Amino acid sequence: MPTLLLLNGFKFFFYANDHPPAHVHVLRGERWAKIELSTFAVKYSTLKNQELRECLKIVERHQSDFLERWNAWFQG
Repeated sequence: MPTLLLLNGFKFFFYANDHPPAHVHVLRGERWAKIELSTFAVKYSTLKNQELRECLKIVERHQSDFLERWNAWFQG
């Protein structure tokens, strides 16, 4: 489970055997979300609305790095 970023209590990661399209999982405490990297579409979330807004901003800021690391891992 490659960790991409730890920030503001959020853990951004993907699973080593994950599947397209490129996306990140976000964990904060017992709550989590799955966000597509190309569209920022939230595929699932149990985060509070404020947490989700905050993590979407973080994903947007780090999109290119997350995509680069996704591609390096899966297209290696």
